Amino acid sequence: MALDFESLTEATSGAVGALVSTTVLYPLDTCKTKYQAEARSDHQQRYRNLSDVLWEAIRNGQVLSLYQGLGTKNLQSVIQQFIYFYGYSFLKRLYLKKSNFKSMGTKANLIVAAAAGALTVIITQPLDTASSKMQTSDFGKAKGLWKTLTEGKWSGAFDGLGISLLLTANPSIQYTVFDQLKNRLLKTNNTNSDLSPQALSASTAFLLGALSKTIATCLTYPAIRCKVVIQAAEREEEKLPKSEKARKTISRVFYSIWKNEGILGFFKGLHAQILKTVLSSALLLMIKEKITKSTWVMMLALRKYLLTTSTRLKSA
Repeated sequence: MALDFESLTEATSGAVGALVSTTVLYPLDTCKTKYQAEARSDHQQRYRNLSDVLWEAIRNGQVLSLYQGLGTKNLQSVIQQFIYFYGYSFLKRLYLKKSNFKSMGTKANLIVAAAAGALTVIITQPLDTASSKMQTSDFGKAKGLWKTLTEGKWSGAFDGLGISLLLTANPSIQYTVFDQLKNRLLKTNNTNSDLSPQALSASTAFLLGALSKTIATCLTYPAIRCKVVIQAAEREEEKLPKSEKARKTISRVFYSIWKNEGILGFFKGLHAQILKTVLSSALLLMIKEKITKSTWVMMLALRKYLLTTSTRLKSA
């Protein structure tokens, strides 16, 4: 039970951190996603800079539309981070228990992180696709979650699943780098005598989170750009009859970006991606590290209450 209990603590802390970071940075995320979604030649581009998205919203009096899809994104983020951190913590502790090692090496860390990431992606892909469509819809024209999910065939809800599975390398790299650096820092200051989880200071967790996410983002960005284009909503003027519409695939999107923008097109919006994801991940990990011990205490109290209640019911 101790194994599941610590995993639950990690998952809850991660989910709370995801909820806060997603909400705080959502307007930036919307601007970044709409900017990345274009795959056109220079003279056709609607957005030449990230700021163009913000100015369009202000010019049209649609600033609040920068929050379109926030509920879906929050739902996705909470479920995604809860499943990821639970699976990651569970598999990590299981590996250490079976191998009798005191710490996890880089290779094992990557495999465990990838396995947790793949499970997370499969479960949350429909929400990921829906939130991307909402964010890339014209300002003020985003549809609700159910309508977005049920448009066309249900298979459309899993658009980009293949590339999303490929992108499990991103959090795998991120959390492996973070974990390895965290373990080295904590090893030099291991004065914790109780059984509660060790945690970094807020500033250290923020810096390590930013560094690890920057490395992961730079290494996987071309796939991130293709994924956003695949999941993007169609603008009204671009809609074609179903008989003429070609399904967006990785190969088609890859060729379109290459043809219209050249090799640099695969890195369009990299600075925006780094800004948003680095801030988001750093904030998430900072919050997670700060509330881990508080969450642990709350879980202990809840566990004690449930055990006491169960004992009373049995003796009644």
